[in-house]
Amino acid sequence: MKKYIKDYKEGERISDIYLCKHKQSAVTKNGKPYENVILQDKTGTLDAKIWDPHSAGIEEFDSLDYIEVFGDVNSFQGALQVNVKRVRRCREGEYNPADYLPVSSKDIDGMKEELLHLIDSIQNQYLQTLLRNLFVKDEKFMKAFSQSSAAKTVHHGFVGGLLEHTLSVTKLCDFYSRQYPLLNRDLLICAAICHDIGKTKELSPFPQNDYTDDGQFLGHIVIGVEMVGEKMREIEGFPKVLSNELKHCILSHHGEYEFGAPKKPAIMEAMALYFADNTDAKMQIFTELLNGTTETGWLGYNRLFDSNVIRTKLD
Repeated sequence: MKKYIKDYKEGERISDIYLCKHKQSAVTKNGKPYENVILQDKTGTLDAKIWDPHSAGIEEFDSLDYIEVFGDVNSFQGALQVNVKRVRRCREGEYNPADYLPVSSKDIDGMKEELLHLIDSIQNQYLQTLLRNLFVKDEKFMKAFSQSSAAKTVHHGFVGGLLEHTLSVTKLCDFYSRQYPLLNRDLLICAAICHDIGKTKELSPFPQNDYTDDGQFLGHIVIGVEMVGEKMREIEGFPKVLSNELKHCILSHHGEYEFGAPKKPAIMEAMALYFADNTDAKMQIFTELLNGTTETGWLGYNRLFDSNVIRTKLD
């Protein structure tokens, strides 16, 4: 019976097949070569070290190979790590790829239905046509959107992550539109649904889930504006002001120049989208952090929050 990464504890022995997400040669301070390896299954990733890569029992393998690993699970700086003793590359048929891709815990088809319901709630004919052309008529795009992650590592880095993140941001924006009547709901909902569509081209599909050439050169914000602009040009009479407002929301949804935003929010809808995006990302980061450890007490400094963090007591 397969044992998943999330179930390992310090002191256990690992003996199972995993996806090699990443492999990199390195050298110790004493000049001795070793290998850094990241093992992956659908429950997460696990760092591994091959301290003697030329020893008997260490077969050749590369990143994205499926490998059978034998070793010991240790703890290093508060995180689990595998000291690999033996490894071999597996043949097709020895593994089920579905066991090795991290997948959203939420129902993907159900999330798609929720998103389409929000699209149907938009009253502006131009914005609804734009969204339907993307998410209903363009089946290739919708398939990619539903299967993509929202990030390489930071948050929602799993199959369905982009859909899950987008739906969460859109539902937050829907709440904002009821709480703050001055918001243009149609514009805000459309912007929320479109804000990260560029990630379908910024990141490669799983199992790679890595930056493409387009992602490296342009980034998802610029790519997303280009994608929206292309669809707008297919809609006769799309208002110029509305086009600029929607593009501005996408361009400014990271809020600050230091966070990669080409523009800072200049309209209320852009500010609301920035806060919704930031809220969902930060809450998911915290969720993944807490779900990834069973430790109690202070968990140590986290650079993304610039703070030492701790789990809340629920009793």
